[in-house]
Amino acid sequence: MEKGKISSLQMGMIMYLTIMSTAILTVPGITAKYAKQDLWLSPIWASLVGFMTLFIVMRLSKNYPQQSFFQICEHTAGLYIGKLVGFIYVCFLAYVTGQIIRSYADFILTVYLPQTPISVIVISMTVLAALTVIGGLEVIGRVSQIFFPIFFFSIFIIIILLIPKLNLSYLLPIMEDGILPSLKGAIIPQIWFGEFFLIIFLFPFLSDQSKGRKWGMITIFMVLFTFVTANLIVLFILGQNIAGTLYPFLKATLFVNIGDFIENMDPLIIALWILGSFVKITVFYYVTALGIGQWLNLTDYKPIVWPLGILIVQLSFWSLPNLMVINHHDETVNPFLGLLMQTLIPLLLLGISSIKKKVKPVKI
Repeated sequence: MEKGKISSLQMGMIMYLTIMSTAILTVPGITAKYAKQDLWLSPIWASLVGFMTLFIVMRLSKNYPQQSFFQICEHTAGLYIGKLVGFIYVCFLAYVTGQIIRSYADFILTVYLPQTPISVIVISMTVLAALTVIGGLEVIGRVSQIFFPIFFFSIFIIIILLIPKLNLSYLLPIMEDGILPSLKGAIIPQIWFGEFFLIIFLFPFLSDQSKGRKWGMITIFMVLFTFVTANLIVLFILGQNIAGTLYPFLKATLFVNIGDFIENMDPLIIALWILGSFVKITVFYYVTALGIGQWLNLTDYKPIVWPLGILIVQLSFWSLPNLMVINHHDETVNPFLGLLMQTLIPLLLLGISSIKKKVKPVKI
């Protein structure tokens, strides 16, 4: 179904952009509601979900080499239950793709194009993502390879420019109320670390599968480092004002002012959000289209890309009517739904697979 190949390095770039593009702007504000000045610790606890998810998908890929996730479901749970689980995952991936597009559109409306109809933003991004998905995995890998250095180095250039404005006293007191607040704060970022589950869809198409685990681990550490650094910068700039701020990292960039010459960096953040969100939307769109094709045992996923795009556009409006509902879902529904779908069910499949390998049929 997919003839293209990508390297493990490209896979790491895809996953980094997929996770950090949306997390760096929205997650610190939600995390600070629970962790307060300990919000920089929360990604450390949340990364444990990422490491566990990576271990699970790598073990499943090793147990069932060159098999799709939906084939793994059928091998472990049986044909009918496996098909049912596969259908649930197709619905989950389509829903998440619609949510990501809606979050992107709401951000653009809020900070950049308030008079533009939201349907224009949603449809234009969906069409652009659909064209990339039709291009295949190699195109997505090359796009990520171009965007990754732009995204990564721009973020850290902004962080360096903010150094003169930092107030380190906002960090104290560390763990004033113990470890519990930072653990509560980890509930939200673990959703993004759980997205390493997507590797199970990319792994069969790696040209160097032996390096998949290595680059997966490196990517988790890079995501963790970026998370912690961004949270610390936002904390040192905004202090206790982070909690409840919709886009705290964007707000922090407004403090960049070097000699009244280098300032107004927020357009750069908006550009980075657009680049990163494009990659994330494309990856989820691709995985959803590929998943539907594999679930239906089609020979090609491309004929369903455009009909799926229409469904995703509709889901972005039906399931998430406004920004308030999106934020409510991020704090209440998505942490548990994401953990269940991205980590716990694959863990259950791995457990069933391990039991089947140990239990040998008795010869009569």
